[in-house]
Amino acid sequence: MGEECSKKQKNDDTQSTSADASSSNDGSEEKNEFDTLANAKILLSDCLACDSCMTLEEGARVFQQNQKEFFRILNLNKKCDTSKHKVLAVSLCPQSLPYFAAKFNFSVNEAAKRLCGFLKSLGVHYVFDTTIAADFSILESQREFVQRYQRRNQEEHALPMFASACPGWIRYAERVLTNLVTSHICTAKSPQQIMGSLVKGYFARQQNLSPDKIFHVVVAPCYDKKLEALREDFYTALYNSPEVDCVLTSGEIVQIMEQKNVSMKDVTEVAIDTLFDDLKEGDVVRHDGKRSDGYLEHIFKHAAKELFGVDVKEITYRALKNKDFQEVTLEKDGETVLRFAAAYGFRNIQNMVLKLKKGKFLYHFVEVLACPGGCLNGKGQAQTEDGKPDRALLAQMEEVYTAIPVRLPETNLQVQRMYQDWLEGMDSKKVQDTLHTTYSAVSQSTSSLDIKW
Repeated sequence: MGEECSKKQKNDDTQSTSADASSSNDGSEEKNEFDTLANAKILLSDCLACDSCMTLEEGARVFQQNQKEFFRILNLNKKCDTSKHKVLAVSLCPQSLPYFAAKFNFSVNEAAKRLCGFLKSLGVHYVFDTTIAADFSILESQREFVQRYQRRNQEEHALPMFASACPGWIRYAERVLTNLVTSHICTAKSPQQIMGSLVKGYFARQQNLSPDKIFHVVVAPCYDKKLEALREDFYTALYNSPEVDCVLTSGEIVQIMEQKNVSMKDVTEVAIDTLFDDLKEGDVVRHDGKRSDGYLEHIFKHAAKELFGVDVKEITYRALKNKDFQEVTLEKDGETVLRFAAAYGFRNIQNMVLKLKKGKFLYHFVEVLACPGGCLNGKGQAQTEDGKPDRALLAQMEEVYTAIPVRLPETNLQVQRMYQDWLEGMDSKKVQDTLHTTYSAVSQSTSSLDIKW
């Protein structure tokens, strides 16, 4: 039998334990310019997932998600044997960009371009923004919620619907909560994994590349994204290729800068690439939502319009027990027809699940995020040296993020074009195969018992 989840009765202030990460080796022991890089360190309290729900194999593989693996590919590309060369693509999460902007005192557009310039100076070929992947994820989540709402009287598990973008929450749901919640989780893939499908699917085809010839790195605000990249359903067996090969946190990128003695101020600005030939990204845009990709706001507005003909311009949040548990309601003819909630942080997730178990759950949709404060407060960025949130920096990051212009997913013409040209229409089987997955209870493995990170 697997151990009981060690996080179940712990709060968000659990003490941290650190561990050295090991790296994979291509068989070459020769020295290179990156040998001085320190091993990545992962704090157990940095993510909701922990040693009690981690198998030995997963532990070994997640240790490879570090700077050394990234540089192993960079060094491989410098060798004479071109048959082993990889096209190196890096995708930047939108919640990581405000960290670089606030930390180095740049505008978010300057920070994005300088970060792109730095990565390309290392040998990266393409740098993408994952906002387009979040567009797809939000659009699919919107459609799924409306369909679930319309089926709510016929299907027991149609509602509530829980957001699926946070891998820490998904891990906890599958390993600990099991069938109580898994059938309620939205089937739309997270932005990270949709970006994996876009890079290893759409982009690879555009470039006439086999997916296994691309090494895809994601820069993200939290460590749980490393675990998400290991999921078996995010893997192309035909090419023996994961959709995301490596996840580095924003803080790990800064470590690389420091170890190479590079200042962002000295880096040349380079425009972010797009998935479309030679087209470059314009200014950084974001979705609704102050500290995340804004699933609650987008789904709420879409559902109000589609189901009740109500055009919601502004959303009013009502804080309940704390600022990380808030609700939004839609009233029509004196009746509450939509009730949504945002539950951030482990305490609020526990309270939410308790209500579900007791049959006192009133919400139609919940945006669930493992990190208190949302994605900007991911433990892979905005932390002090002793592992606590850097509140001053986080306040600056929130200011930077909220100032970024909002672009509705529905207005992205490239997304609409890809639905038709690549995905064969919005209701096609290819959409289901490419943009959706399933979540189910996962039994604990006995091999997880003795892991100490």
